Amino acid sequence: MTDEQSTLLDLLDDLTIAMFTTVDVDGTITSRPMARQEVEPSAELWFITARDSRQVAHITARPHVGITFSSASTWVSLNGTATVVDDPAKLEELWNTFAEAWMPEGPDDPNVVLIRVDLEGGEYWDTPGGRIASLISLAKAKITGNAYDGADNERVDL
Repeated sequence: MTDEQSTLLDLLDDLTIAMFTTVDVDGTITSRPMARQEVEPSAELWFITARDSRQVAHITARPHVGITFSSASTWVSLNGTATVVDDPAKLEELWNTFAEAWMPEGPDDPNVVLIRVDLEGGEYWDTPGGRIASLISLAKAKITGNAYDGADNERVDL
């Protein structure tokens, strides 16, 4: 694994809420917030959802998805192929109180299903040092007339 691939996956550790983007059968792009349950070292992301949801219908028709995460100092954009997975053991492993808030019947509810996203690539922008470092870099750029250089940015194939 390259340093850039490791950095991309490491950045996801602190980012749990994503905008999960799918394409409807008519080509309409739709995004919705979803909680990432796990990031596998093999570049797989796991989500819990309802079987009768629009995202499951979209994935069934067009499995290529986009996923974005952001925080005050980090932005990650990913793309991959999503698969709807019926795996009661994995669902039980990933189940948590956040999932239960949305699906109160629990992991035994037949309408609850997993989405696995096999990541193909992505891009990240990270501002090491957070807001203070960003402000210093912005001030430096303004004073020197040079371009802002306070962020790391890489495109990564996974």
